[in-house]
Amino acid sequence: MRRPIDSLFGRLALLVIAVLLLSHFAWFLLIRFERTQFQARYAVEEATFLVDAVRQRVKLTPNQPLPSRVRLVDPTSADIPPENPDLPGSLKRFVDDVRDRMPPGSDVRIGVPGHPPTLWVHEAGDRDWIVVPVQPLRSPRPFDQMLIWLSSIFSLAVMCALFVAWRLQKPLTSLAQAVTRFGRGQPVPPLKERGPRELRQLTHGFNQMVQEVSRTENDRAVMLAGVAHDLRTPLARLRLRAEMMEEAKMRDGVVRDVDSMTHIVDQFLVFAHGGIDRSEPVEVDEQCERLARSYRAASTGERSVQTALAAGPGFRLPAATLDRILSNLLENAHTYGAPPVHIETVRTPAGWTLSVSDHGHGIAPQDLVNASRPFVRLDPARGGNGHSGLGLAIVERLVRRAGGACEIGNQEGRGLRVLMTFPFEALPRAAAESEAVW
Repeated sequence: MRRPIDSLFGRLALLVIAVLLLSHFAWFLLIRFERTQFQARYAVEEATFLVDAVRQRVKLTPNQPLPSRVRLVDPTSADIPPENPDLPGSLKRFVDDVRDRMPPGSDVRIGVPGHPPTLWVHEAGDRDWIVVPVQPLRSPRPFDQMLIWLSSIFSLAVMCALFVAWRLQKPLTSLAQAVTRFGRGQPVPPLKERGPRELRQLTHGFNQMVQEVSRTENDRAVMLAGVAHDLRTPLARLRLRAEMMEEAKMRDGVVRDVDSMTHIVDQFLVFAHGGIDRSEPVEVDEQCERLARSYRAASTGERSVQTALAAGPGFRLPAATLDRILSNLLENAHTYGAPPVHIETVRTPAGWTLSVSDHGHGIAPQDLVNASRPFVRLDPARGGNGHSGLGLAIVERLVRRAGGACEIGNQEGRGLRVLMTFPFEALPRAAAESEAVW
């Protein structure tokens, strides 16, 4: 199961969201803290200004009435609030800041709780207490308009950043898909060079590599196919002359050698074929059963080919590709292995599997790595003459071109087993590419 965090876009999205969330949260705390400090400083400045203004007015125009909520209280009045050492932290800081702004020896107190907040100030040279109103020191509300604005900005920033990240990783995704197709031996059209400079250089290098490898592969395939094709005519003449021999023993030996050489030439042609299979897709289960019946009809004795087909009608492959895969595997099993040969298909949560196994001795463990390499013959482990060593190499190449993967290994008690897996998304894409060629 794929995890979104494993992709480049997923990690970029997580990084962008985390950075934006952290920065917005830090700005939110900073603004709230600064706003609280600003409110406290403003309240201190306003209170000290009012006290100085009242003192100057009393000093210059003692007969003029004072503004509302501003009054003078006699020091002997019972209304004077007592000193309260248990003030809340914000009020205690407020009183200390106001006292620091007053001359030394000034007495600063807060009015009785339950009434409009007032500040009581008495300096050493004052005759009366000066009482002025103060702004209430409220703690910041937990949810205010600033949160709405920050949430809106955060959402817009995340959407813009995710769009940029998506545009950045899109060329890289196309390049990764092209690399996968190229690794499977499928045709890869030139990629459009886009994105940052480094990504454009990488895409340009990949296009050049694909072009050079394709040119080399085409030259090799043309040379191999040409040699194999040119050998067909002299082989046909050689067989014709062998059929005209009078000595039966010599004739049969030459015919067998010619047939072996013809088989090798045919394998060369199949291996050199590098085009897309344009044949119609067929149901794998149905085609496997049909091919198994033909092998049973040609064999004698016990059932040489047994089937366990459970993939269902959704498992489809191009007819020519499937026939070549099964023909090579069945011929390989009958030549080197031992009957019966088992053909099995299964539908799994990740896709379909097709396996062919025999009851021979298998392949030596040290030779399994080279089993699917072209022109490698494992005669000491498998025996046989007149073969080119291309059977398993052709099977692996055909499976990869169909979007699958091939695994070759020994099965305890059942000889060699070739397991082919095809993901669900690989087959429709391969079919679409085959149709696009037309």
